[in-house]
Amino acid sequence: MKRNFVKMHGCGNDYIYFDCFQDALPNPEEVSRRLSRYHFGIGGDGIILIEPSDRGDGKMRIFNQDGSEGKMCGNGIRCVGKYLYDSGLARKERLEIETLSGMRTLRIQEEDGKAARITVDMGRAGFSPEQIPVRLEGEEVIRRPVVVDGREWEIACVSMGNPHCVVFCQDPEELDLPKIGPGFEKNEIFPEGVNTEFIRVIDPHTLQMRVWERGSGETMACGTGACASAVAAIRCGYCEENEEITVRLRGGDLKIRWDGHTVWMTGPAETVFTGEVEI
Repeated sequence: MKRNFVKMHGCGNDYIYFDCFQDALPNPEEVSRRLSRYHFGIGGDGIILIEPSDRGDGKMRIFNQDGSEGKMCGNGIRCVGKYLYDSGLARKERLEIETLSGMRTLRIQEEDGKAARITVDMGRAGFSPEQIPVRLEGEEVIRRPVVVDGREWEIACVSMGNPHCVVFCQDPEELDLPKIGPGFEKNEIFPEGVNTEFIRVIDPHTLQMRVWERGSGETMACGTGACASAVAAIRCGYCEENEEITVRLRGGDLKIRWDGHTVWMTGPAETVFTGEVEI
């Protein structure tokens, strides 16, 4: 069976997108494992299915490189919005997208007739250990020292519909993430695994970030991770509420604002190429 696909990315966080409005994609877990491999497949951080929804303009399902299903992807949902808008399936300035983390509202900024920059209502940040989940005591985990693989780190844990562990450090570029990342992702204090962001505070409006995503390893960007990092920086006193924070990722910049209730993320979405693949 042959299927058309679209390769898209948001700040280098690249996925293989399948339009499932007419036909479902069988066995997406195996498809993601096979096609996400660089050199042996199309290559990407996973696959995303764009499905019909009886609650909104479309539904996003995301599968990581290892075949596990994720709940939410900030960069991915912007690309879903771009696909719906550019293809004419939902050509509106405001889109409602269903995810496993709930409904998300997108606002489209158009350039030359196509969606270029998209602002996403990322919902509320969660701080309780049960929301994340993380097996640590207390009402929240902010500026908490933990030992991972024999080294002590100061962490802040945030849920953005998926679990995040934000680690503040001097220079993320100096870290050996392929060695350090799995120690966080598979640590017993995170029963469902965790996405880990390593953050340097440049100034009160600018953060530098590298990310290790559960199920995918290091990626060029992570939208929910950028949101979690900005919120954590505010809760730790490095940044201020209701002010725009630029999060610099390896794949580009995202703009994050948290008003104490809702987290807003603005960033680009780009189509790389289209193709046909044998499933």
